Amino acid sequence: MNPLQELGTEGQAVWLDFLARGFIAKGDLKRMMEEDAVHGVTSNPSIFEKAIGHSDEYDSGMERAQKEGDVSVGRLYEGLAIEDIRAAADVLKPVYDKTDGADGYVSLEVSPYLALDTQGTIDEAHRLWKEVDRKNLMIKVPATEEGLPAIRDLIGDGINVNITLLFAQSVYEQVVEAYISGLEKLAAKGGDVSKIASVASFFVSRIDTAADNLLDQKIAEANDTATKEKLQALKGKVAIANAKLAYQRYKDLFTTERWKKLEAAGAKRQRLLWASTGTKNKAYSDVLYIEQLIGEDTVNTMPPATLEAFRDHGKVRPTLEEDVDEARRVLADLDAAGISLDAITKKLVEEGVQLFADAFDKLLGAVAGRRETYLGPKLNTQEIVPCDNLKGAYAEALEAWRKEGLIRRLWKRDTAVWSGADEDKWLGWLDSIEHGLEHIADYEAFAADVKGAGFESALLLGMGGSSLGPEVLAMTFGSKAGFPKLHIVDSTDPAQVARIRGTIDPAKTLFIVSSKSGSTTEPNVLKDFFFEETAKAIGRDRAGSHFVAVTDPGSSMEKVAREQGFRHVFHGVPSIGGRYSVLSPFGLVPAAAMGLDLRAFLVSARSMAYACGTDVPPEENPGVQLGLMLGISAKHGRDKATVISEGKFSDFGAWAEQLIAESTGKLGKGIIPVAEEPLTGPDAYGSDRIFLHLHGGGEDSDTDARLKALQEAGHPVVWIEVGTAQALGQEFFRWEMATAVAGAVLGINPFDQPDVEAAKVKTRELTAAFEKTGALPSTEAVFSDERFALFTDERNARALREAGAGKSVESWLKAHFARLKGGDYAAFLAFIDHNEANTRALQEMRVAVRDARRTATCVGFGPRFLHSTGQAYKGGPDSGVFLQITGDAPDLAVPGQKAGFGTILAAQARGDFGVLLERGRRALSVHVKGDTTKGLADLAALVAQAVR
Repeated sequence: MNPLQELGTEGQAVWLDFLARGFIAKGDLKRMMEEDAVHGVTSNPSIFEKAIGHSDEYDSGMERAQKEGDVSVGRLYEGLAIEDIRAAADVLKPVYDKTDGADGYVSLEVSPYLALDTQGTIDEAHRLWKEVDRKNLMIKVPATEEGLPAIRDLIGDGINVNITLLFAQSVYEQVVEAYISGLEKLAAKGGDVSKIASVASFFVSRIDTAADNLLDQKIAEANDTATKEKLQALKGKVAIANAKLAYQRYKDLFTTERWKKLEAAGAKRQRLLWASTGTKNKAYSDVLYIEQLIGEDTVNTMPPATLEAFRDHGKVRPTLEEDVDEARRVLADLDAAGISLDAITKKLVEEGVQLFADAFDKLLGAVAGRRETYLGPKLNTQEIVPCDNLKGAYAEALEAWRKEGLIRRLWKRDTAVWSGADEDKWLGWLDSIEHGLEHIADYEAFAADVKGAGFESALLLGMGGSSLGPEVLAMTFGSKAGFPKLHIVDSTDPAQVARIRGTIDPAKTLFIVSSKSGSTTEPNVLKDFFFEETAKAIGRDRAGSHFVAVTDPGSSMEKVAREQGFRHVFHGVPSIGGRYSVLSPFGLVPAAAMGLDLRAFLVSARSMAYACGTDVPPEENPGVQLGLMLGISAKHGRDKATVISEGKFSDFGAWAEQLIAESTGKLGKGIIPVAEEPLTGPDAYGSDRIFLHLHGGGEDSDTDARLKALQEAGHPVVWIEVGTAQALGQEFFRWEMATAVAGAVLGINPFDQPDVEAAKVKTRELTAAFEKTGALPSTEAVFSDERFALFTDERNARALREAGAGKSVESWLKAHFARLKGGDYAAFLAFIDHNEANTRALQEMRVAVRDARRTATCVGFGPRFLHSTGQAYKGGPDSGVFLQITGDAPDLAVPGQKAGFGTILAAQARGDFGVLLERGRRALSVHVKGDTTKGLADLAALVAQAVR
């Protein structure tokens, strides 16, 4: 009989504090049961982290899990852990049967993240108990203040509990109370108390480590030898003394009349289990905490090294009740020395909670890394290369988010992650992919209906979030055989509306009217115009069958859609804001209409949602990484997020531009996204940039070379590779998560848009005035010639004249752009036709300014930028120099109102410019007279001259 077996003769069970797949599969656990009398197994996050993260034993399980279908990191870990727990429980089942349920248990811990969450602990314990489905399972619950009521309720529900992180004798009494109360609760509802087992895991060596450190400090401070010797004599004694006195309490607590009543009904005593019995101090015997704590009705759970040491040279005798008075003296002397054991144990609980959470972070990080490996090209990749002066801040942010559990709090809708406002009301996008998959049959039925109807075109009438996402999908995926080609119109420019009208046949077109609120001006007037055109083509009674509405429940748009007999009405999710809506019905309905395989698209997107999930630590979480990099960069002056998207993903930057600008640009803070700015060499850029490259591989190698040159020149660069077009949905989710995280870093609410409404109000006031008088209120130019008229307020005009503006457009432009300084950006806001020639001229302007001033440049076509970057221009940092551009264009009537498209566009331009001026922005408006395209080309030449 070896020493481990001898422990059984003294009434102490040996449990093993270790679990690994190969250890069970190879028969090592069974061998230890037979040769070493091992009667139980405990596990914790540290043990699983070592097993899963540092061996290849779990590779086949992970590979199999991924082949069966992608799951979240947490579920992947649980699947692996539960397999091991079940296997260990099955091996231990003969012990359980032989001892009539007194022994033979395996323990599985609830998530350490729930240590301070009573109800969360109860819910997870019930779930794990059900999933493992083994009678000889114990659920580990920490002895925190929040854990105690959970212990009581779980025992009362018939679940075996292993109480962990127990250090203090006073808390131990509360643990016993919870156990007894739970048994009484179970008995009261007719449960069988004889089927319940529990252990109270009393931690040992950690107490000595903490006490010894404090004793060393006292020894160093002591002035006389006697005091030093007395203090020295206490080292290595406190933990054992504490445990021995806890055992005395155990004997008292389980001999009361109250307990005897339960015992008569078959209840088992809750045994004390000595945990943390591996010796930390090499000066002490490696079997110290085994030899000194041997006693009846106890358990000692040993790590493998300690178990082997005791098997080799352990001495067995009933030591637990030896020198009890000496134990009391040790604790009295400790207190007399000014060291509080209560303070030590309280701190150890707090540290234990954090240590287990840290270990769980490492474990889940390891699983996330393995998951990414097995997903391979199915998961888009990301590499973040901070510049030297951001590396430290970025690393600190990652650690802060990990330690504070901020990604878990974000997924739990904790508004304190941001500004403590109403952020929790706008987080439906977190579940948008699952919502889409739940309703996939509806989308597939709609797609079949569209295909069956034979529509040649689908025209989305929207603005901002309802149009930019579908536009990316249309440009990325193109036309699908048998389905209509998707077009987007998100402008009130009459030339643009007329051009799109000329490209479609209303009789063969499906119109998707997309408006979350249902009251947005642009979708409504566009609906009125195209409904009338369709009525002319096929009759008013049939026109509604060519229209589909996507809007929030109960909106004015839904009412109109019902009245006009729309083909379908799809409801948006009220808790998803427009710019976060591409993976919601606002993006999925047009995607279905164009024939996109939505099931595959959403399943791919879900892989990124899992990668960004609540259970993935920041260092492995791509959305958190990107968001922290954006936020930290902005806080350190690199607030111009320059998005380089090319090839089939070239339009992605316009969508990301809206998401970032409208989410972060407020309260004088924000990230200014720069999209579609041509890439050049390092000399053209200031120190306010971060570059983000989205590519699909096999694209312009010159772009890669230029970005590498920028990286070498000290600019931060983020490299994102999208495996396939189908995986584009992953990027929508990654960037949504990143934007929410960046908003948290900046301390703002990334889900409101307080400055967008201001321009809408002014526009409504101007159009209302037109409806009454037939004209917009007149304004006076600060300068005018035969080609251009310039407008601004007196404050700006005075500043520009003082800077040399006078008798030429060029002088005004020169003075205007001279106001650009380091960290500023120039924005060209064009309320004109969004066509190729005009886009080319605006690009020439921005490049001229960028190269001459080394400043970031933005280009926006109105009115679409009003629902995008317009928020940041008005509410973000006061670092913009704005040039608004308007032009003459033939009007186009809107059915049922005096104001045509041209009038509405003019009102929108003037309303937006008015708000810029009210906010004190450096803004100048240029009206192009006559031929807008020719005038714009001339203006581009003047801008180039002005900035030389």
